Amino acid sequence: QVQLEESGGGLVQPGGSLKLSCAASGDIISIPAMGWYRQAPGKERELVASITNAGGTSYTDSVKDRFTISRDYAKKTVYLQMNSLKDEDTAVYYCHAEFYYGRPHRYLELWGRGSLVTVSS
Repeated sequence: QVQLEESGGGLVQPGGSLKLSCAASGDIISIPAMGWYRQAPGKERELVASITNAGGTSYTDSVKDRFTISRDYAKKTVYLQMNSLKDEDTAVYYCHAEFYYGRPHRYLELWGRGSLVTVSS
């Protein structure tokens, strides 16, 4: 069985920083891509940032130069460092990952349970 466990959400003032973590566990062969999505109240879920197995990254325009996605391959963990947070960054943040696992190899996509990030003074 493959699982994702998120941590790091919370309340922060505008201009502050938070770091989200998402750790994968299980009989994992490889993780082609990991990413973070968010869903604000009344809005659709959107991709915030993603990172491939080769280290390639992409960001939605609204977070470029403020958020940084990174991976610890040994720990099977993806991070999202969020700086200069704004009110409009308030949302539930979801980790997402693609896996090859088990023998024979199977493909799976998983979502984390979500971490609430609230930016407010």
